[in-house]
Order: sequence, then C-alpha cells, then structure tokens
Amino acid sequence: MKSLCPSSLGGTGKAFALPVANQKRDSSISNVKTEASRVNSAGIMLTPIHSRRRQRRLLDLMERRRLDAVVIGAAPYVYYFTAHWTGWQHFSALVLLADGRSTLITANSPNKGAAADDVRSYPAQSKATLREDQPLSVGKMAAELLRERGAHAIGIDASAVASQVAIAFEGTLGPIDADIFQFRRVKDPDELELMSKAIDCCGAMYERAREIVEPGIPEVSVFAQLQAAAVERAGEPLSALLGNDYACGVSGGPPRTGRAAQDGKLYILDLGPVYRGYFSDNARTIAVNRQPTDEQYAAHEIVMGCMALVEANAKAGTRCRHLWDWVNEHLRQSGRPEMANHLGHGVGLAPHEFPHLNPEWDDTLMEGEIIAVEPGLYAEELRGGIRIENQYRVTARGLERLTEFDTSMT
Repeated sequence: MKSLCPSSLGGTGKAFALPVANQKRDSSISNVKTEASRVNSAGIMLTPIHSRRRQRRLLDLMERRRLDAVVIGAAPYVYYFTAHWTGWQHFSALVLLADGRSTLITANSPNKGAAADDVRSYPAQSKATLREDQPLSVGKMAAELLRERGAHAIGIDASAVASQVAIAFEGTLGPIDADIFQFRRVKDPDELELMSKAIDCCGAMYERAREIVEPGIPEVSVFAQLQAAAVERAGEPLSALLGNDYACGVSGGPPRTGRAAQDGKLYILDLGPVYRGYFSDNARTIAVNRQPTDEQYAAHEIVMGCMALVEANAKAGTRCRHLWDWVNEHLRQSGRPEMANHLGHGVGLAPHEFPHLNPEWDDTLMEGEIIAVEPGLYAEELRGGIRIENQYRVTARGLERLTEFDTSMT
C-alpha cells in the first residue's frame, strides 16, 4: 500500500503510512482510564464548584459583548451553569448579571444547593396538575428581575423561557447559543465523570447484545433487553431512546415491529445511553450467526483501518477536514467508495455537538473535548453494513480512547 502524505491534503507535511487494521496503535494514545471514570456508586451530578467556573466563562463573554445580563432557559444549559437538574416536566431559568450575581428560578421549591446566589421558585403544579404556562411564569419572573436590576442589553438562549423574556423585555437582545456551543467543547471533570458512567452503561448494553443476538430474535426484543441492561447498570431510569440504531441488516434505524434478526446478516447497534444529562455514543457490528463471510471480514478490517488511521494522527490542533480526507483516501486505496456519512462528532450534553468531523464544517480539534469517531461501510453484498464507533478524549499528544468494548463481529 502506498504512503499518503498529509501535505498533499493541506496537512503538516509529515509523511505517514496508512495503518492496517492489526497495526499496533500509536503510543501517544493512552488506554488508561482517567480519574473521572471512577464513578461514585451513590450517584453523581454536575458540581456547584465547576458550575461556578462555567459561570465565570459566561461573565467574560458578557464583558466582551457589553451585556448587562444573560437569561438561560434551556434545561441542559441551566444544569451546565448551576448544577440544578430540571425535571423533564418542568422549566427553570438562570439570570446572571454582569456584576456576577446569579438568580436561579426553579419549579415548586428552591434548590439551595445549586450554584446561585439567589434561588426563587414558582408553582409548577396545582393540586398535582402540571401547569402548561410554566415558560410564561418563569419568563415573567426573569423579566421582572431584569427590570429591578436596570438591565438594558441582555443575551438570551433559544429556549421557551427566553422567548417569554424577549416578549416582555424593552431593551436590546442578542443570542448567545453559539457561544455556549463553544464553551461546551472542553469538558470539565464533573462532566467527564458523568460521561464515563454513560459509557459504562453502553458497555453493559453490548455485553447483553452479544449474549442475545441470534437468528430470529425480534428487533423490539433486542431494544427492550438492551434498555434493561443499561438501566440495571445505571441503577436508575434513563432518558432518550438509548441510541439510534436497532434495525438488523440495514445501515440503521429504530427497532421495527414484526422484524427479526436474520441468519447471515450484520446487525449494526449504534447505542447511546444518557446518564444524568450526558450522552455516550458508540457503535458495534455483530454477525447474527457469528460466522462472518470473507467479504464481511474484509470490510471490517478496512473500517478498523480507518479507525487506526484517526487514532494515529488526531490530536489537539488537527483539522477535522484532514481526518476526513485521510480516511477517504484510505477507503479509495482499499477499493471502496468514500464515506456517505460523517466521520464523527463531539459528544456531551447533546449526542452531536462541536467539533464536526464532517466537510460541511471546518472545525479543529481542541484539547479536552470528547469526540465520537464512526467510520462505516454499507453495501448490499455485506448484508447490511459495518460501523464501528468509539469515543475519545482529545489531548495535546493524541487521543485517549474511552471505550474498550470488544469490536469484533462475533
């Protein structure tokens, strides 16, 4: 196989050989789990200490943009900046003033343990009936606070609560979501701990999958049993659909009623349990009969070669477009078509966030962010397709792999 020089793709000029699937990973990649992966069995949350530090970043933004205050109404962002968990049936808000004072508005009772100087509450229920006007109630409280403090220029997120503030506010408004997207890229220790637990739940799902996947098992049964495995590992109910793909013999999709795993097909399981607001996102491909064909084996080796290529060359400062180009060159040299889908993305409070390993964006990897890398091949002769997805922490020296689950098809 001929060598590929990154300089020809806009890289650094350092030549490297395209790795083969069984090549030892670059020594810059650490397989040692971080301290953040040691999960407190009693349950973990974002911490007020780190949330205060995140507020400090927001205050720096406010100073640069000359904002008197910001209003945060999206529940994940309220959690991110205050460590207050908003129940899925409720609404909340953070009002942060330029002088550093913060007010948190919560449902029913004030959360005195949150990272806020003043905590206020509103009635989210009346005689056990949920109020449908919660965003209006929270927005009115936030708008009144802004009037009391004499705020004239504020930043708001794109939330239902902030929309009510915008209706009532008479000053200057500006969006801040794009800035928060960038704040969220580098993960703090409390975030890493939650993500580690989510990844652990994902590992439990794959362990169960290798026990139960066989010809004839209904796709809905696979989903139900994997969901149970994640919940058992977490020790509590989990949110969302616990991943994207549970359909056998195709490139992806939800479990289908009346459809079962078929002998000879490949089963792509792209799983992503969410633990206390933070996502995992990993994929494995299992041969339903545990007897992959030569064609399936060959495709699997090529996909693993793509993964090895990323692991050997990605680090803080690497342009995501270069990774895309190098992987597609590897596929071309292997006689395969270029990727039809993205190569990967950031993971955190959302399943897809910055950076984007996708040529539609021009992002550069940053030290401390968590990425998912997911090369894949899909073809009729593969009887489905193959996708492998791992999560990594980006460091100055390379990638630290966070998912050590079995990548084999058997």
